[in-house]
Amino acid sequence: MYPALTVTERLNSDTEVLWVGSEGGMEAELIARANLPYKGIRAAGVHGISARQLPGNLVKLWQGYKQAKRILSDYQPDVLMFTGGYVAIPMALAGLKIKTLLFVPDIEPGLALKTLARFSDKIAVTVSDSKRYFSKKERIEVTGYPLRKDLMRWIKADALEYFGFDREKPVILFTGGSSGARSINKAVIAILKELLQRYQVIHLTGHLDWETVRTATANLPRSYQAFPYLHEMGAAYAAADLVVSRAGASVLGEYPFFGLPAILVPYPYAWRYQKVNADYLVEREAAVLLEDQYLQSQLLAQIDTLIQDQPRLEHMRRAMQALSQPQAAERIASLIYEMAEG
Repeated sequence: MYPALTVTERLNSDTEVLWVGSEGGMEAELIARANLPYKGIRAAGVHGISARQLPGNLVKLWQGYKQAKRILSDYQPDVLMFTGGYVAIPMALAGLKIKTLLFVPDIEPGLALKTLARFSDKIAVTVSDSKRYFSKKERIEVTGYPLRKDLMRWIKADALEYFGFDREKPVILFTGGSSGARSINKAVIAILKELLQRYQVIHLTGHLDWETVRTATANLPRSYQAFPYLHEMGAAYAAADLVVSRAGASVLGEYPFFGLPAILVPYPYAWRYQKVNADYLVEREAAVLLEDQYLQSQLLAQIDTLIQDQPRLEHMRRAMQALSQPQAAERIASLIYEMAEG
């Protein structure tokens, strides 16, 4: 969702945008905050579900297809843009005669994205490694990962002042996304005493573990700052000397922009998308990989090793920054206009 929302920031003011998403989800509220019109349709997955669920999900897809047909008939768009999700399938089927742009955020596309690729006139990918997952490579444009404007305004001095941090002491950022990463949160709490002897810490816990973490870290000094969610993520990235996180698609764009070395802990209980993302950065010496099962035993040692080896950390910083493509959102917006003119 966020890559597409970021692209809308770069569209001309006279460009009309309609956001089509799922019925009854958080998406509608977030899009309303961006002052974009929203339509909800029904959709559901058909891969990896039980035989009992399949008939009901097929009905939902058929209902979503009919809703999509009505929306397209009323709105008459010049271009459709998809970033994945099962809600895009009925919309793609309903819009077969309309120019379609697909954005693939992770290096390896998921099943829904692979399906959508068959209907797409152009496919925008974050890195060139994604090309190997598609057959018709002439349709592919390497654009980078779209960065929100509010992220890009932060520099280190301002970020340290925002958190009230000491300029001389290293800053470690821990983040698991908006929901959080429980194993990362537990590992941080377990080593927090040692961490605060040497570092300043920004800990983005996510909402699920917030109360537990808040209770466990009550009355700690200002050098430890925890948040369930941080709107000013750019400040956290700019302040940090090292980040510990999962390896969702955003690490391919946000960490390179800030030249932020990373310890990546791919989520182990899903398909391999995060592992593929992490491997890409590790192979380019911009990050190191730490498996989830070794968080408790190895996290502190990994952090100490990197922070104490400043030449290596600087090498990682330069390697990460070399991957930055800050104009990604503008490139995708340009593709949209090219397709509309065509």
